[in-house]
Order: sequence, then structure tokens, then C-alpha cells
Amino acid sequence: MFKFSTILLIVTATSTALMAGLFYAWSVSVTNGIARLPDSAYLSAMQVMNRAILNGFFLSVFMGTLLLLPVCTYMHYQQPLSGAFWCLLMATFAYGIGVFGVTMVGNVPMNNALDVFNIHAASAEQLAAQRLRFEGPWNSLNLVRAIAGTISVIFVIIACIFSNKA
Repeated sequence: MFKFSTILLIVTATSTALMAGLFYAWSVSVTNGIARLPDSAYLSAMQVMNRAILNGFFLSVFMGTLLLLPVCTYMHYQQPLSGAFWCLLMATFAYGIGVFGVTMVGNVPMNNALDVFNIHAASAEQLAAQRLRFEGPWNSLNLVRAIAGTISVIFVIIACIFSNKA
């Protein structure tokens, strides 16, 4: 029978991996696909996707991981400090700053600004300018999230290995 801390570690690893996978997949497929669209279609697609992702499934894993990582870290706190604890602490910081923080400080404000942009009333020049303001910076921030999420997953996996030896 698994201990509660082991079950929590498995759930935390899964949620962290789901988030890293989302940002990775977005970086290597979605942005590459929609980059080929004309300005109006690109901006429209991003508006629709940014609205659609705000659902219970996404938010529960996105926010859940932010809560699970520090709780899991606390559950692995012991003296002397274990390798699992340190790895989970690093995963918590990588996710908290590089995924959650970047999303809230960077991507969300950009999404909100795009959401109020009236595509149908904009000229071709305004569409091009809006896309230029949005696409490159948003994609760069998403790459940061993908890397930070992946780093978080690596640390959680290493914590699982340390935890298994305890």
C-alpha cells in the first residue's frame, strides 16, 4: 500500500508533466501552425484559443500544480534535508516563477489586451501592428514556460527516485 506522501508525489508529478507538456506542445505545434495564417486569422485564432483554455480542466491542473508542489515539498521535509525535498523545492520555484509567474505577469496581460482588440474594425496596418506586438513576445514567454515546466518535471522525477530510496 502506498503512503499518502507517495500518492501525493505521483499526482504532483502527473500534474506537473501535464502542464509542461501543454506548453511544449503549444511551442512546437500550435504556434508553428497558426504562424502560417494571415494577420486577421492569426489574431482571431489566438483570441478564440485564449478564451477556450479558460476552463475547469485547464485551471484545475494549472492552479493545482501550483498548490501540489509546495505541499509535496513540505511532505518531504525532514532532518537532515533529503534529496527529494531539495528537488521538490527546486521544482516548486521553477513552476511558481517560470510557469505560473510568467503566465500571470506576461501571457495573461497580453491575452487580455488581445481579447479587447477589435479585429473586424481594424485596418490591415493595425492588424499587422497588433500581431507584431503580440506574436513574438507571447511565443517567447511561452517558450520560457515550456522550459520551466520541463525543468520542474525533471526535478519531480528525480525527487521520485530519491523518495523511492528512502
